[in-house]
Amino acid sequence: MKEITLQAKTENLTAVIDFINAELEANGCPMRTQMQIELAVEEIFVNIAHYAYQPAEGEALVQCSIGNEPLQATIRFLDGGFPYNPLARDDPDTTLPIEERDAGGLGVLLVKKTMDGVDYEYKDGKNILTIRKRLK
Repeated sequence: MKEITLQAKTENLTAVIDFINAELEANGCPMRTQMQIELAVEEIFVNIAHYAYQPAEGEALVQCSIGNEPLQATIRFLDGGFPYNPLARDDPDTTLPIEERDAGGLGVLLVKKTMDGVDYEYKDGKNILTIRKRLK
């Protein structure tokens, strides 16, 4: 599994996206799938940058591996911030008018809807969020 460690700041989003895209492109990922993964990575990393350590700062570790059977990307985000399971929160009710909805949750809903698998665990003082997406 390849990995990159950097400060959990929105300024580092481009480095994370470049890291993931390099792995996807090296493995022939279709553009539509790559765009879905890129959007999910953005949502997750920005959430870590905004909420994991506030008001302090900390690091995020992003890991990426490509499996062959089936051909799929597995991307794991680890941070040492406050324990938080984004999958435990109820999905926002998208049938309500926007002014009647509670704030937040749409990014995580998008990740859950576009990825083939999303898992969370808290282990050894780390939040670990894993997403999986078939490449073909």
